[in-house]
Amino acid sequence: MFHWNIRNRLLVSFLFLIILTMSILGSYILWYFNQYNVENLTKQLLTHAQVVDLLIAPYMRGPKEKSTIDTLIKELASIADLRITVIDANGTVLGDSWENPSIMENHLARPEINAALINKTGTSIRYSDTLSQNMLYAAMAIKQENEVLGVVRVASTLSHVETGFDEIKSALLAALSLTSLLAIFISIKLARKYTAPLEKITAIASKIAGGDLNARIHIRTQDELELLAHTINTLTSNLEDKIIEARAETEKLSLILQHMDNAVILLDRFGRVTTANKMARDIFSIKPEMLGQHTLQIIGNSQLSQAVQDTITGGESRLIDLKTSMQNGKRVFQVFLAPITIEKETTGILSVFHDITAWQEMQERQAAFVANASHELSTPLTAIKGFAETLLDGALADPELGRKFITIIQNEAERMHRLIKDLLQMAKLNSKEYQKQVVLVPTPLALVIETVVNELTPALKQKQHALTLQEDDTISVLANPDWLKQVLVNLLDNAIKYTPQNGSISITTWQTEKLAYIRVKDSGIGIAAKDLPLIFDRFYRVERARTRSTGGTGLGLAIVKFIVEMHGGTIDAASEINTGTAFTFTIPISK
Repeated sequence: MFHWNIRNRLLVSFLFLIILTMSILGSYILWYFNQYNVENLTKQLLTHAQVVDLLIAPYMRGPKEKSTIDTLIKELASIADLRITVIDANGTVLGDSWENPSIMENHLARPEINAALINKTGTSIRYSDTLSQNMLYAAMAIKQENEVLGVVRVASTLSHVETGFDEIKSALLAALSLTSLLAIFISIKLARKYTAPLEKITAIASKIAGGDLNARIHIRTQDELELLAHTINTLTSNLEDKIIEARAETEKLSLILQHMDNAVILLDRFGRVTTANKMARDIFSIKPEMLGQHTLQIIGNSQLSQAVQDTITGGESRLIDLKTSMQNGKRVFQVFLAPITIEKETTGILSVFHDITAWQEMQERQAAFVANASHELSTPLTAIKGFAETLLDGALADPELGRKFITIIQNEAERMHRLIKDLLQMAKLNSKEYQKQVVLVPTPLALVIETVVNELTPALKQKQHALTLQEDDTISVLANPDWLKQVLVNLLDNAIKYTPQNGSISITTWQTEKLAYIRVKDSGIGIAAKDLPLIFDRFYRVERARTRSTGGTGLGLAIVKFIVEMHGGTIDAASEINTGTAFTFTIPISK
């Protein structure tokens, strides 16, 4: 199939130019040759006519003389090999070298005769049916004393001129054919020479367009094509640098996006998820086949969907707080929505989900803590203030009543002191600086238990409790002795407080390969099942009125849990109403 490419266009253009030039040149040569030969022949015929005119002019005077003209003309024609015809002024043929004049028609209407009678000379070319060839006629008027007596016409065949014309035409056609073949060969060579660099540039440019940025064009033509190749090479190098730079930036952004703590989701302008980073896929359980679904299908929150539509409509960034329920519980996100705009048209939405669940819980706990602390402090302060006012109003006059009120004020003050002491202890334990100062060291567990029992023996004797120790004296734990002592003091003190007179308390220890287990069990009043999961919360007390009477602040077990977890252990509780409670915690063993 013929392809109309640059090479073929150059080839056709060269051939057309050469053939057109040769055709015009050949046509001009043929025309000039024919014109030149006809003009020369005409001049010769007119010369012969002039000679004949001089010879026969004396015979044009009378009828007798005119009768001899035909014989004289035939004698002249035998010498010159020309057809000579003499016609009088009326057009009558007086003599003809080829024909009998008496049978010839009147020649006055012949164009060359008519022209000679008017202009002295006349020429004409006509086809002869008799000879089947073209004839050239040249006529000259016969004049004497400005009187036209007749016309001498000399005719010659054009066969030799036409033969020469045909020979030259054949030669020119042969030359044109040969030149055309040569032109085709040269045109192909020249077209290849001129288009080869372009084809090479086109081929390399196609590779570059296909993504092969290592391809380069190497040509040496010392012209605009070499400059074009150099420009394309420079452009490719710059493009490669830009692509490498863009890939590096893309990779950098991708790494940042994939490893950032926030979930990032890209949405189209219809609210459908197009891209999600690893954190987003993990949080919202987004599978690859879920891409392209609406946020309502993936996240299932109409508030987010409405915010996305408002961002697209308004074209401005916005920040919303999003609360949603998930498999692992309720989560709270601070969502930043920003429109992605291309040529003033919003094509998508960038959404960044900042998980503030822990912060929200911390805020709620802080608020609850402040409220509980305020409430716990206000109760003894109210009692102290009330009884102090009662004393000032006259109760001091009654010694017995005054002593009773002062005793109550003292108890409330001690209770408030314990509460403030526990609050300071919690603040101290939460302090990062304090935690850095505390060192965990190998500690004999039996020694710590012995110290705690010795300190609380008076309280045990006061309530006549039976204490049982089931210890493994070989256990050594990695702990802070003061912290571990505080845990045991709190648990044993609670057991004493909430166990009636003549009750029983036991402390049991055992170990596994990595952990030491300590259990403090009593036969006290027990804890209801509904309260058991909440006993380690700050300020939580079972039956507040009764526990307040025992002097509890609601922070003891929270401090115990905090210390145990700081050691890398765990604590849990088991209890039955009116049967007793058992607290079991673990501490890592020291090797």
